[in-house]
Amino acid sequence: MCQITFEEYTGLMQRRDFLKVAAGSAAALPTLWINSKWATAEAAPEDSPIVFNQLGYLPNAPKLITLRTPSTKSTVRAVSSGVIVLQGKPDEPRDDAASGDRIQICDLSAIRKPGMYVLETDAAKSAPFEIGNDVYRHALWLTMRGYYGQRCGCNVDLGNGYSHHACHLNAEFHTTSGKSGPYKNHGGWHDAGDYGRYIVNSGISTGTLLWTWEMLNGAVGKLDLKIPESGGKVPDFLAEIRWNLDWMLTLQDADGGVWHKQTSENFCGFIMPQDDHLVSYVIGTGSAPYKSTCATADLAAVAAIAARCYGPYDDAYARNCLEAARRAYAWASKNPNVTFQNPESIRTGEYGDTDCRDEMLWAAAELWRTTGEEQYRKAFETSVSYLRTDNGLRVKAPSWNDLSAFALWTYALAHRKGASIELLEQIRDSSVHEAERLVQNSRENGYGNSLSLADYVWGSNGVAGNQSLQLIVTDRLQKNDDFRLAAAENLHYLIGRNCFDLSWVTQLGRNPFQHPHHRPSAADNIAAPWPGLLSGGPNGRPGDRVAASLPKRPPMQMYKDDQAAYSLNEIAINWNAPLVFLLASLNS
Repeated sequence: MCQITFEEYTGLMQRRDFLKVAAGSAAALPTLWINSKWATAEAAPEDSPIVFNQLGYLPNAPKLITLRTPSTKSTVRAVSSGVIVLQGKPDEPRDDAASGDRIQICDLSAIRKPGMYVLETDAAKSAPFEIGNDVYRHALWLTMRGYYGQRCGCNVDLGNGYSHHACHLNAEFHTTSGKSGPYKNHGGWHDAGDYGRYIVNSGISTGTLLWTWEMLNGAVGKLDLKIPESGGKVPDFLAEIRWNLDWMLTLQDADGGVWHKQTSENFCGFIMPQDDHLVSYVIGTGSAPYKSTCATADLAAVAAIAARCYGPYDDAYARNCLEAARRAYAWASKNPNVTFQNPESIRTGEYGDTDCRDEMLWAAAELWRTTGEEQYRKAFETSVSYLRTDNGLRVKAPSWNDLSAFALWTYALAHRKGASIELLEQIRDSSVHEAERLVQNSRENGYGNSLSLADYVWGSNGVAGNQSLQLIVTDRLQKNDDFRLAAAENLHYLIGRNCFDLSWVTQLGRNPFQHPHHRPSAADNIAAPWPGLLSGGPNGRPGDRVAASLPKRPPMQMYKDDQAAYSLNEIAINWNAPLVFLLASLNS
């Protein structure tokens, strides 16, 4: 996600059609072209009294629907015949702390026959919902194909007018990189609503998708993403990931270190990517050794996973990835504490991280899993001590600045000889303990998500996705149906079972959000936004002017579907990735 300064101009975005505004400081920011149909977005849609997953439900899965209007009875009818298939009554009304709503739950799990249904209560009638075996297949395709829409450096055409020409084909070394002059590289994914590319956020995004390939291959192995590489030797899922991985590899210096990011000095306006002519800089720390530890270790981990994934399709590429991973890890081991913050002239996303131990731990674990070499196992086992607590190991859902859980799970899933039995048991037990806490959160939440009140932060929908990933991985360590069911409840929340009756994925579901903080969606003159992108979602800690203007409410209510509300409604590659993982799990 990008922390941008353009919110100071939202007061100017009132006229219809296009508005040309001069930035407050011409030296600091470019002239902006802003499409007012997005900037003057309305608040969230009218509340619906009956909310559920707008994609539907699998036949044998639980089907919990939330009522926001009191009712004493419920009736479910088949849409095709009008025949009543289930009658009952909702559970007792209760107050939901996260939303402030008084809610009831209808359990429709007894309905297993595929078809379309409606729920009727004393006060309302629901929109139709579907039960079927393939209700999540299109969602998996759409959210993964959303990465093709985020491509930088090539022509993109998603169809239906969603297209742009090749962008950011020329680059230069910034003075902060320790080098100067032009640099011929391109590629990668635009990180979020801006056109920057950032190694640390690419790390968790690419790593999560590669884990999806390894763990849930049955769901993604044969996806036809309709991308330029379709039909080639490399499966589409891996081909799309490779577009970003190739760019990550270009930011590795000859000594093995990796520069932190590639962006302009300031964010461009709300224009199409090919119209952004600001210099694309390779940006470093500003002083020797210029590369950063977190970025370098991120590449080491991701490239080590890639060496496993691409080997069957391109052995030379897999070997190149492994060599890059080794060199990156060696550099980071010699430079373990080189952190990054934006140099004085840089105002794009920082992704600053003052603690790179988790990235180093993840890199050691992935290299050991890939190679079986003792040096990496010993490095992991020596370094893991910082995660020890009085109750075991700290295992929390991964985020771009805390990848320690990935490290622990990699060690546990490696199935390599020489692993410490005691450490494996600690990883499993600590993971299970945390998963049980998330299950309890899900049961107590009126809309079924696993978020605590403190989890409604910038990108809370991504937190829900990563908690689902955590539940699914923990189920691999110790089978427990409750873990997988709680993960699925997070999907239901993201696709409609929430206090806004809103799907937080563009062009998905009956009532998807419309106004992401996303430059192509704002600049393309198409009413609907680019497809397959997850909104950051409710944020109890306002981070922009629109969010700060909202009345103070319980944290789930702190959301507005507004293009200017970047702390609520931006999209980001690291939020889409766990959603792809979750959808792949439900399609397996």
